[in-house]
Amino acid sequence: MQLVDFIVKAGSGGTVGGGLGGMIPILLMLPIFYFLLIRPQKKQQKAHKEMLGSLSKGDEVITSSGIFGTIFAIEEKFIILTIADKTKIKIVKSYIATKYKQE
Repeated sequence: MQLVDFIVKAGSGGTVGGGLGGMIPILLMLPIFYFLLIRPQKKQQKAHKEMLGSLSKGDEVITSSGIFGTIFAIEEKFIILTIADKTKIKIVKSYIATKYKQE
């Protein structure tokens, strides 16, 4: 009986870092995630939105799927691109990846 009592007391006697001590690593990870993941992504989204707002007819752009074209017309949510002679496509405005700058 003494051995069983010893095992029961040994298993339930210690504390396992409860309370605020267990939350400190989680609280330290929140600012790290913000500065490494969330903030740069928001900055990139803002720059992309500004670039979409500055588009005008005649700009050369590249879509996110890699299609190169010249803007023929701009609608509220869509852009019509000329990708070859007499070939126009209509794409969603947010799928414009970047403006193409010839140097």
